[in-house]
Amino acid sequence: MTMADDVQQRDAQQSMEAYLGRLRRRLRGMNDEDAREIVEELRSHIRDKAAASGQVTASGVDAALAALGSPEELASQYLTDDLLARAEVSRSPVRILESLFRWASLSVAGFLVLLGSMVGYFLGVVFILVAALKSFHPRTAGVWVLPNGADDFNISVRLGFGSAPLEGREVLGWWIMPIGLAAGCALVMLTTRFAIWCVRQYRKSRALPRG
Repeated sequence: MTMADDVQQRDAQQSMEAYLGRLRRRLRGMNDEDAREIVEELRSHIRDKAAASGQVTASGVDAALAALGSPEELASQYLTDDLLARAEVSRSPVRILESLFRWASLSVAGFLVLLGSMVGYFLGVVFILVAALKSFHPRTAGVWVLPNGADDFNISVRLGFGSAPLEGREVLGWWIMPIGLAAGCALVMLTTRFAIWCVRQYRKSRALPRG
């Protein structure tokens, strides 16, 4: 090996380690063992890409790093993928929404999934609350039909706080308790399944380099 080759390899090593150091600092919050595994596998990935011509060179390392993108963006993707994976396993609406908020910061698709999930969870919780509060506010809690002009009307879901509308009528009556509970639980379950399905599709389409 010539001195020039030795200098090139040292420069390549320094560039790679500087990149991985920035990435590692950005992976704070992730499990230490997982973060170390990501860094080691990326180191192997970079070396393999850089040595495609038979020898690791500074230009080869630079090309491999450029293909990966900035360490800050890559770390954000890894953190998001980690959160999505945890949400997929736990199936907790709170964990799912937490991961979707991070995904939404990365893409329009994530924002749309977050928006749809928030609407689904909100409606599910509202129906469950109406069913639960009906026994405490029997005259006001429920689904109401309110007149809005001669040939029009609005449907209002009320939790029972305040007085009953002067005009309008309640539909379902006490049936809101079983129907609201069933509808609310179904919406929460369907929203969770929808979010998890979207998460799986995203993770399949955006498989991150791991060696």
